[in-house]
Amino acid sequence: MGRLRAAGCVYAEDEADLLLAAADSPAALADLADRRVAGEPLEYLLGWAEFAGLRIAVDAGVFVPRARTALLVEVAVEVTGPTPAVVDLCCGSGATTVALAHRLTPRWLAAADVDPAAVACARRNVDGLTIEVYEGDLFAPLPRRWRGRLDLVLCNAPYVPTEAVALMPPEARLHEAPVALDGGPDGLTVLRRVGVDAAEWLTPGGHLVVEAGVTQVDALCAAFSAAGLLPTVRHDEDLDATAVLARRPT
Repeated sequence: MGRLRAAGCVYAEDEADLLLAAADSPAALADLADRRVAGEPLEYLLGWAEFAGLRIAVDAGVFVPRARTALLVEVAVEVTGPTPAVVDLCCGSGATTVALAHRLTPRWLAAADVDPAAVACARRNVDGLTIEVYEGDLFAPLPRRWRGRLDLVLCNAPYVPTEAVALMPPEARLHEAPVALDGGPDGLTVLRRVGVDAAEWLTPGGHLVVEAGVTQVDALCAAFSAAGLLPTVRHDEDLDATAVLARRPT
């Protein structure tokens, strides 16, 4: 524990307990501790992350689900109907997809990601659930028959401005896939595309729910409005999270 604390691990005692539980021998524990001290994300060492009360498998290189993203799930559940058609874009490990499966009774629920490693990880996490995980860019891999019929699109797209990626904690910028972090010059490149396409894929009255930085809200709402959507903003102080939801007019 002392080595973890000296390495800057804020929750050194908790992390030490988790590593101890994950190791099956003293040698394995020493290896895990060495890797953690060297800066490898705890979730990769454990092979899982906690998200919204669920244990989600996380493979090396795959975006680690953040606690703040639970706000997206909460907002999505609030705005959609009892049996919605749902797609989770930029799904990463599938954490939000699995959380939605536990909170809703969707008639369709699918996920997609452009990163093959994330798709493989998400497929592991949805095993046993009636969920298809597609590999491809945003809406591109989805069945064409779903266009204009989705009640809910959830998307935790990358929204860190390119120049700010270098300022992220080493655990993220050195270990997670750049495609899951880099949102372009102002961080909104992918989210703008999501808004334009969502206006065609959502059913009238359907909702798009995304995560963004609090300083990006005005620009993002303007982009969603230009795409023909009606945006509103939710912020959770406890989670330090901001969600933008946008409804396709009826």
